[in-house]
Amino acid sequence: MTRTLRSARWFEPDDLRGFGHRSRLMQMGYSKEDWQGRPVIAILNTWSDINPCHAHFRQRVEDVKRGVLQAGGFPIELPALSLSENFVKPTTMLYRNLLAMETEELLRSHPVDGAVLMGGCDKTTPGLLLGAISMDLPCLFLPAGPMLRGNLRGEVLGSGADTWKYWDDRRAGKIGLEEWQGVEAGIARSYGHCMTMGTAATMTALADALGLCLTGASSIPAADANHIRMAAACGRRAVEMVNEDLRPSHVLSRASFDNALNVAMAMGCSTNAIIHLIALSRRAGFPLTLDDFHAAGHRVPVLANIRPSGERYLMEDFFYAGGLKALMAQMGDLLDGTAATVTGQTLGAEIAGAETYLPDVIRSLDNPVSSEPAMAVLRGNLAPQGGVIKPSAADPRLLNHRGPALVFDSYAEMKARIDDPSLGVTADTVLIMRGAGPQGGPGMPEWGMLPIPKHLLEQGVRDMVRISDARMSGTSYGACILHVSPEAHVGGPLALVQTGDIIVVDARAGRIDMDVPEDELARRRANWSVPAAKAGRGYGWVYAQHILQADQGCDFDFLETGFGASAPEPDIL
Repeated sequence: MTRTLRSARWFEPDDLRGFGHRSRLMQMGYSKEDWQGRPVIAILNTWSDINPCHAHFRQRVEDVKRGVLQAGGFPIELPALSLSENFVKPTTMLYRNLLAMETEELLRSHPVDGAVLMGGCDKTTPGLLLGAISMDLPCLFLPAGPMLRGNLRGEVLGSGADTWKYWDDRRAGKIGLEEWQGVEAGIARSYGHCMTMGTAATMTALADALGLCLTGASSIPAADANHIRMAAACGRRAVEMVNEDLRPSHVLSRASFDNALNVAMAMGCSTNAIIHLIALSRRAGFPLTLDDFHAAGHRVPVLANIRPSGERYLMEDFFYAGGLKALMAQMGDLLDGTAATVTGQTLGAEIAGAETYLPDVIRSLDNPVSSEPAMAVLRGNLAPQGGVIKPSAADPRLLNHRGPALVFDSYAEMKARIDDPSLGVTADTVLIMRGAGPQGGPGMPEWGMLPIPKHLLEQGVRDMVRISDARMSGTSYGACILHVSPEAHVGGPLALVQTGDIIVVDARAGRIDMDVPEDELARRRANWSVPAAKAGRGYGWVYAQHILQADQGCDFDFLETGFGASAPEPDIL
């Protein structure tokens, strides 16, 4: 059956508009043999000069183009917003939805039939996928891949996790400037995203588990030659997907999201996975809730022995051990093998026969990394809509804790006061920082791993209960209770806590409460006033008007419309 290409609406009509489109292609040196009857594949490239995770994308886009040409397609590169986690302030999370909107509109407004989405740095993966799901053209995701292991004098370093460790050691006086500078120079040795099981590795693996990658592609290190071959294969497969009319709406299902949820737990995922996967599931019409994450965390053991939930290994080791295919094969009946993938095969077919080569890196179900779940959801009078914790990366003794609160109303206040010896902080104190949620940040920055006071570090304290409406980096660790919802800025109970209030945490029972009488809370609530808006003009103003809370995925309320249900095709006649 002869297919009708969407791009043909631009290039084939014998009219003035068609003349304009063809003549401008010819202006760039193309001839009709380049485009006529060929699927046009958009390559959305999130490369920039200040995004180290994507530094290799300038070359990889050429590899994708080669694959598109090999399969008989016509590649066009479309630059997209490059959300560099390292440099964008106050947080890339503020702009995830902007990338999602740009992705959707780039695909809608251009003469394209399908797409390859190039991402990997934390918010680029969900941003690209959110927009692609809403547009619903044939597409697949090309993951950036993890960087190589870090190194300090023969010791392996992991991005983020070892940063916090060595920074605490420096604050405690255990290392000097020279060793600290050695960490600085050795912790990130190649292009690619974080090589710990941080947000980037988590989200690319979840795109893979959802069936939106060439299966297993997310595990390939960025500097490995296999990554180059994978990029070309993505180009070839994108053309085939257009010919098959294989769209996200044909791939994604409730089984896809259940699989991704279970894979997240088996990997010891970043807490950020909760927000992004909820947003993606709601866009696709298969909404996940915090309760789904809590149940999965207690159902699926942590199998990936990768920092920070694991103690020793990094993503390079994970690849050598067999990668995501091997991990999914180890999960057995915890995955629905009938779920579809962009390869045209089911997930079960894709992982059949996958072997684990290093069993200490990828564990079996009967030999998990941790007896604690990768994720737990806590509710109570402090977080009626939920807060999240990563038990597998926390000191187990703090999962059941009672202690007095020390409250900071902003990141600036916390930073200025945290080392003040007059605060009277002990190891039992519960550090609380508020005003850092979706509205309060704005954008919900990764401030949730509050620093431990210097005098406690000097005493050997390395973990404390910390609570906030912020997020934390997926490379972080500790007894940090995050995403408290509703956030303080909109009047959530976190806004009512006072220094000295007793906080009660029972992570295993899923509870977080402040031991304050209800009549006292009512009095505080009556005296609370709405803080000044933090959003500015333009996009910031739009963000403030429409952002949803953390438990709803922090999407914009006007974008949750399902596959292809947003705006009509452009009128180009």
